[in-house]
This record gives sequence, structure tokens and C-alpha cells, in this order.
Amino acid sequence: MDQHSARRGGTGGAPPPAPGGEAAAGVCGAPPAVPAKPARPLAALVRRLRAVQRPRPRLTGLGTGLLTTVVTVLAGTVDALLFGGPGVFFGLAFVAVSATAAVCVRPYDLVAAPVSAPIAFAVGIGLTADGGDGGLVGHLLGLFTGLALMTGWLYAGTVLAALIVAVRALRLPSRRRRSRRCSAAPRERSRR
Repeated sequence: MDQHSARRGGTGGAPPPAPGGEAAAGVCGAPPAVPAKPARPLAALVRRLRAVQRPRPRLTGLGTGLLTTVVTVLAGTVDALLFGGPGVFFGLAFVAVSATAAVCVRPYDLVAAPVSAPIAFAVGIGLTADGGDGGLVGHLLGLFTGLALMTGWLYAGTVLAALIVAVRALRLPSRRRRSRRCSAAPRERSRR
């Protein structure tokens, strides 16, 4: 019993002093000392941010295509309502969503990000381009004109997505791993 109480830090099973007792009051009834704040709050914040781990990307190939298409069409609609047709806001939103999709797509579906970007761009231009009053022919002319005038945004978003995907693909571990049995056994020549 004495060993057990010695491990807990008490003497003979007596409970530790209460938080409001003499130990907390300090010497001669003086108030307890307040722990000092860290001298560098920015350094503490940086340590906390480093400790927070980014969740793994979970966007599937289909989700990548849907995300890119929906955001691109919404940006084209807002741009068409405010300025009469897709323009700079549409292009910036397309580049941003292409990069986001490339970062968030899961490793198995990496190819989906650069493939879905031009498809989403064409759908966004097709739905929000100025059709004039020429019906189907006017709408097709608006689509081709929008694609011709905004190819810089199309290339920027697609190339950015392809670069991000390429870097992520290079950082993936090799899939060709040797089994334990093959790597543990010494290499010998087969007998003929």
C-alpha cells in the first residue's frame, strides 16, 4: 500500500490539496502567479498552423467535371448579366476553379482535371455567349466568337491544371513495389 501511494505522489492516501486552498493562495496569502503569455504569439500561431494537416483530396473525376462546369457557368452567367457577355470575370473564375479542381482531385483521377477544364469552358461559353437575334445560327456564331476571343483564358486554365496534376503525379509513390518475399530472398540464378 505504501508503494501505491508513493507512486501517486501522495502520502498515505491523503488527497491532493484543493485548488482554492493554501497552495493556490501562494505565500502569505498573495494571489497566485498568472502564467506569462508567450513572448512570440506569431511563432505560436505558425506552429499551430503547421500542426493542422490538410485533408486528403477527395474529389472524384466526375466531381471535378461537375465542379468546374457549374462554377464556370455561374461565373459566365454573372458576367453576362453585369457586362453583356463572358469577359474577364468569367476567365478569372475559370482559371481559379481549374486550379482548385486540379489540387482537390483524388490521385486515381488526376487526368480528369485538365480534361474537364476545356469542356467546362466550352459549356460555359455556349450557355452564356451572346446569341444575338439570329436563333441557332446566331447562338453558334456567338459560341465560336467567344471561344476565339477567350482562348487565352482557356489555355491558361487548362495548362495550369495540367501543371498542378503533373507535379502531383510526380510526387506519388511508385506503384511498382516488390513483395516482401522477393525482396528478402537473395537473387540467385535459376538452375537449368
